[in-house]
Order: sequence, then C-alpha cells, then structure tokens
Amino acid sequence: MRLSNATLAGLPASVRRPAYARNAVTPGIVHLGVGAFHRAHQAAYVDECLAAGETDWGIVGASLRSADTRDALAPQDGLYTLAVRADDREELIVIGALLRLFVAPEDPAVLLDVMVDPAVRIVTLTVTEKAYLRNATGDLDADHPDIRADLAAPASPRTAHGFIVEALARRRAAGTPAFTVLSCDNLPNNGVTTRRVMAQFAALRDPELGCFVAEEVAFPSSMVDRIVPATTDADRARVSAALGLTDAWPVPTEPFMQWVVEDHFPAGRPDWERFGVTMVEDVTPYEEMKLRLLNGAHSSIAYLGQLLGHETVADAFADPAIRRFVDGIWQDFIATLPADAGLDTADYIERLASRFANTALRHRTAQIANDGSQKLPQRIVAATLDRMDEGLGVDRSAFALATWIAALAGRGTPPAFTDPLDAVLAPLLKADGDPEVVVEAVFAAAGFAAASPHRAALVAKTAAALATLRDVGPAQALALL
Repeated sequence: MRLSNATLAGLPASVRRPAYARNAVTPGIVHLGVGAFHRAHQAAYVDECLAAGETDWGIVGASLRSADTRDALAPQDGLYTLAVRADDREELIVIGALLRLFVAPEDPAVLLDVMVDPAVRIVTLTVTEKAYLRNATGDLDADHPDIRADLAAPASPRTAHGFIVEALARRRAAGTPAFTVLSCDNLPNNGVTTRRVMAQFAALRDPELGCFVAEEVAFPSSMVDRIVPATTDADRARVSAALGLTDAWPVPTEPFMQWVVEDHFPAGRPDWERFGVTMVEDVTPYEEMKLRLLNGAHSSIAYLGQLLGHETVADAFADPAIRRFVDGIWQDFIATLPADAGLDTADYIERLASRFANTALRHRTAQIANDGSQKLPQRIVAATLDRMDEGLGVDRSAFALATWIAALAGRGTPPAFTDPLDAVLAPLLKADGDPEVVVEAVFAAAGFAAASPHRAALVAKTAAALATLRDVGPAQALALL
C-alpha cells in the first residue's frame, strides 16, 4: 500500500504527520522546480504554517522538465516523508503542503491558469543556477533557444521566465494584483538577478510589460540552507519499512535548516518567522556567508573528493588533508565578509563542520560537483577577487578552481558529474595541454573574472596549481599547499 491521504491514519505513532485537514487547505503559492530541496526546505516551513491554521498557503508544485516527481507523488496525494538524519538517529515527518503537482510541458495552459488565480500570491523558484539562462555578463541570454521559443509562443512557455511573465501579463490585463516572485536558488542577490532576467525577457515581448515587471513586481532576495542528498533505493526501502507503507520518493536531510528572506511581500505572505525563518531588510551578508563558507567549502570538498576517491562529503571531510584545506579556505573567505553585519562566523563554521561530518546523510561528492561553471563564480571566484582587491593571498582558492578543472578532465566515461558547458569544455581539457592555455580557455568559456583587473593573475595562479596537480597528483599537491 502507498502513503496517501487514505492511509495516513495507519502510520506508526512515531511518525509525524500533517496536523491539519488537507481538504481544508487552499493554494496560495506556486513553486517552480519541485525537487528534493524544495520538499526538504520551503515546503517544510509552509507545512508548519498550515498546522498553525494558515490554511490558505498550500503549494502547487510544477516541474519544468521531468515528470519523475509528479509520477512518484501523485499516487500519494502529494504526500512524502522527510527523513531527518543525524548519525545514528532518524526522525520521519510526513509533509502535506504540496496539494497538486504538474509537469509544465505536458499542459502549460493549466499551470498558467493556476498562476493567474488571485488566490496565488507568491511564486517561488528552485530551478538551479543554470535555469536563469544568463549570459557571461549576467544578463538574459536572449539567444537561448528556449527563450526564443517562449517569445514566439507566449501561451506555451518552456522556461520559468515564460511562465512567470505570461502569468503576470494575464493578471495585469485582468486587473489582478501581481504575485511576489521569490527565488530560493543559490545566486548572489537572487532577487535582483531574478528581477533583471524576468524584466529583460518581458521587455523583449513588450517594452511596457518590461517596465511593469521591473517596477511593479516584488522580487525579494532570500538565502536558503539545508543539506539534501539525492534519495537512494536504500532510503526508500528504509523509510517504507518504518512507515509500513511504500513512499516512492522520501527525502533524506539533516536537522539543520535556515531561511533568511527580505521582507517585501505586497500581496501577503505566511507567518514564516514563527517557525524560524529570519525576515530581514537586507539578505546580502547572510547570503555571502552561506555562499562562501558553506557552498564554497562544499564545492572544494566535492572536487577534492572526486580526485582523491571519496564518495561522500563525510568521507572527504574525514580526510585530514581535506579538513585542513577547508579550515584554511574558511579563514580566507571569512576575511572577505563584512565585519559590521553582526555575523557570527565562528559559530557558523563550527556548525558547518558538524554538518559536513554527518555520516548518515551520504551526500555524494559527485552530486555537489555538478554545474561547476554556474556555481563557482559566486562560491569561489567572487571571494577570491575580493581577497585580491585587498592584496591578500589566493593560493587556496586558486587551487580549488584548479581541482575543478582537473576533476572535469578526469571524471571518466560515463562522467561522474556534468556541466552545462560540457560541449565547450571537453575539447579544452586535454591532459597534455599547457596549463595556462587550458585555464585561460576554461575561464573564457565560463566567464570567470571576465571584467576583473585581477583576471590574468588569477589565471596564472590557477594554472600553477593545475600544473602541480598534474605533476605530483592531488594528494601530494594538497600536502605541498
């Protein structure tokens, strides 16, 4: 038997379940990109609000590409289990916040109808960095084939841009207030970035619509944090056995969760702060701390782990050489954070160390290694350039960039991880290529440090690190560093 509304009552007493009548909940949020992270993070916070009586904030989820999530959860009435794991402990929580699930390409008209409903006041996104479809300057890639398709057929969009702008245009025409657009992706100033690309897309359709999106629609920034490994067959088997029911897609995660949100919601919002969300005027300091200390360290661990044969973050972090490297890069990047923002960086990295060492999560280094060309600019490159502005050393962060290039070149067939620029990068990564020529070409393809006066120096530093990795191997190169 499957987990579903009909079988909830039969769950063991140890399993938490929705503390509200799901049939009394109405949608107030549409979420684009309904993957595991959303289900472990935003949906969990909304579930708490629903239990507190805010029953007009249910979530309608939509996948922009794959039908996997819908196919797994539709027979379960949108229910799924959060498996909150810390070493040898596990708490199971059934989340009921997802009311309906769509696969956008199957019937874009239905999803647009939902987004136009006046009851929907927030549209949230976890579509990953690459789905913002930006060019090397950070603006909208107007030549992307999906963007061109959405401009040609606005009623049948493919992209988040197309769905959001078409829904806003229809609401505007009907006299319905605009919804708030809340990015929950790991982008610096993600609200500013989202506003820019959405307004640029809208302006390509109609300059007046572009002005409306830029000036009249709220795009608050947010910072999200929770480690969510990919679900394995072992997770499914373990959780289903504990439930006494089959859950086709439980989500393993850690106890820690954090959400910092710019408090600008003209159409209203749930009372998130009751359940631990930090509502602020400016997200930037929190965002920079997370991107540089958590995400920067995560990427470093991922590529070093790939090179040194460590399958999981916990395995890699237990390697004394990698731990020393991470301790060093934390101190390097702490020096780039604003000293007057009230950030408790010592407590933050202490918590990070505990989270990285959590052996229960089995967060694969290959999973984190994906999409480096999109992630590293904000995780590693920005902090590195800030250090160079101050005349500080960048040996460790240049080494981290070199490990990405080395891991790309050595990932095998089929590749252990992928990158959106694979077709461009593959011919550049020849094992015998001059390191400086390789790094220069890779930086150019990915747009790293494109407008920085430090670009040549960073290329040289990264090339030197890549040469050492090739000459003596990753373990000895790390020891020398």
